[in-house]
Amino acid sequence: MDIKNNTANIVSVSRIFIAFIAIGLLYVHTTTAYIWSVSLTIIAFAMDGVDGYIARKYNQSSEWGAVLDILGDRIVEMSYWIAFAVMGWLNILFPLICVARAFTTDGIRSIALSKGMTPFGEKSMQSTSWGKFICASKFMRVSYAVAKVVAFVLLITAYIPGLNEQAADIIRLIAIISAWFAITFCVVRAIPVVAESGKLFK
Repeated sequence: MDIKNNTANIVSVSRIFIAFIAIGLLYVHTTTAYIWSVSLTIIAFAMDGVDGYIARKYNQSSEWGAVLDILGDRIVEMSYWIAFAVMGWLNILFPLICVARAFTTDGIRSIALSKGMTPFGEKSMQSTSWGKFICASKFMRVSYAVAKVVAFVLLITAYIPGLNEQAADIIRLIAIISAWFAITFCVVRAIPVVAESGKLFK
């Protein structure tokens, strides 16, 4: 593989392993492990913007890169929702909603890809202005990423071993509210994909 011309894709894949390490650290019940987990979680989500920046700046954008970017997003996001549900921090509905949404949108996007369309960019499958704004605009993509990372970081912080119980309860409440906001955001961003999918089957 030509590493120089695939830097963006390497970043996309690397963030998956960073997220896995962050989640694995949650099973090491020490303050240090949880602080590292928070730090790596922030890095993993920041890298989602870095790969896109590299792809644009060094002309590494491609259909494969777009697919790999979404693949990385899905694996990272689902891993956190599943881990939090398994640990009893969140209701099982969170990963179930996330998985159902991912299979729905990515199934539709795979059909779009076969017709030469991509989820984002100049060949975006979204044809309406509202669809492009909700799914493909930089503002919405960044807002959704921030919503997720805030929810995930607060959840981990709320369970840091040795944290003051009163402070932990407050952070936990804010984290759960943030998680509901993030999962709602997740569903809302799927609406245009489903609503505009009819043209793909004509």
